[in-house]
Amino acid sequence: MKLVTYSKQGKEQLAFLIDNVLYDVNAANNALPSTMKEMLDNWEVLVETAKAAEADIKAGKNNVQGMPFETATVMAPVPHPASCRDGYAFRQHVAAARRNRKVDMIAEFDQYPIFYFTNHNAIQGPGDIVCMPDHFQKLDFELEAAVVLGKKGRNFKAAEADQYIAGYMIMNDMSARTLQMEEMLLNLGPAKGKDFSTVIGPFMVTPDELEPYRIPAKPNHVGNNYNLKMKCWVNGVLVSEGNMGDMDWTFAEIIERCAYGVDVLPGDVIGSGTVGTGCFLELNGTGLLNDPNYKVQWLQPGDVVEMEIDGLGRLKNTIVAEKTDWSILAEKKK
Repeated sequence: MKLVTYSKQGKEQLAFLIDNVLYDVNAANNALPSTMKEMLDNWEVLVETAKAAEADIKAGKNNVQGMPFETATVMAPVPHPASCRDGYAFRQHVAAARRNRKVDMIAEFDQYPIFYFTNHNAIQGPGDIVCMPDHFQKLDFELEAAVVLGKKGRNFKAAEADQYIAGYMIMNDMSARTLQMEEMLLNLGPAKGKDFSTVIGPFMVTPDELEPYRIPAKPNHVGNNYNLKMKCWVNGVLVSEGNMGDMDWTFAEIIERCAYGVDVLPGDVIGSGTVGTGCFLELNGTGLLNDPNYKVQWLQPGDVVEMEIDGLGRLKNTIVAEKTDWSILAEKKK
């Protein structure tokens, strides 16, 4: 299934996406809820009912009315995550970023997966990303994939973890690099460099739809892995290209660590971390390493960022400047 949350008369509405047409799930079967939160909270009970309702629409057995996807006001597929974590799964990205700063690769990367918590109240979908002046001090995109959980659990192993995943999405982990680097000098964070926007969407795809893309995890790793091309354009120019199959740490392994000694919950969103070449920070660093005259690039007001992952759709956002001159960087004490 592909599930979309869109705005219907000012309220969230969950819909199936079938051949670029949206069909309200609760209109297809009144046993189904109207929001993604309700759906995820009861995922194990409702998922088969939802798949049957979707199959009936595809087979023409259900005359529920649809609306074109392109005419809808699409929101984040999971508008209100229970939490939002982001991982660090792609060795290529980490190694390149370290190399560009002329420091050694972190040996611990290969020993265990890590993640950080970001602001689950700053989740958004397609549309405008409104940024403050300080965000434009090296404003960056990050091309990632994400999962959302549909099952509560605790202290389970990676071999079991994929069964907790309700679906997959594109994620753009927006980053204000000057704020990020400044606060991390104090060995805490990222915080203000990350908490203003995390974009997911445009829809959630259930794992069964990705089966044709499944490939083995990397040697000595456990969990599902997928051969899915990942791309990002800024103002129509292709700036990043990678593959979800290059994840060194699988989502299953990241989720195992998330669930150690603590409950993971339906509605928890977990990102993969940045794919290799998946942000300007890395691209600029590599460019300058090879050419001291390389022209660095950061996101500017009016820029259009588009991300695409095979099977997961295309996510489009426009960068917008808040009408203010307030700067917290300017408020630093001497």
